[in-house]
Amino acid sequence: MSIIELAETQEMEPVPGCRVRFVHSAHMTLAYWNIEAGAGVPEHSHPHEQIVNVLEGEFDLVMDGKPYALSSGRVLVIPSGVPHSGRAATDCRILDAFYPVREDYR
Repeated sequence: MSIIELAETQEMEPVPGCRVRFVHSAHMTLAYWNIEAGAGVPEHSHPHEQIVNVLEGEFDLVMDGKPYALSSGRVLVIPSGVPHSGRAATDCRILDAFYPVREDYR
């Protein structure tokens, strides 16, 4: 496998104000998010484990009905199948890791 230039990967905007670039391996997916203040992700769940790593900014996440205030350096593990949603309190950069690979994002 070669080095992936993140800036050369396709950027998508699955939800208004939430731009993302994906990197996939054989077994996992990384999602590099740029989220505008006030933008949000509606409640959803998926069979993938997810690790949310806030690189910059503040993001309010609700997991299984419990609120979590995430900021730079805070990491949250979301187990498979658990409902979650979120909204950016400020402009954010977030790195999500998913296992297994998110085939729906290829």
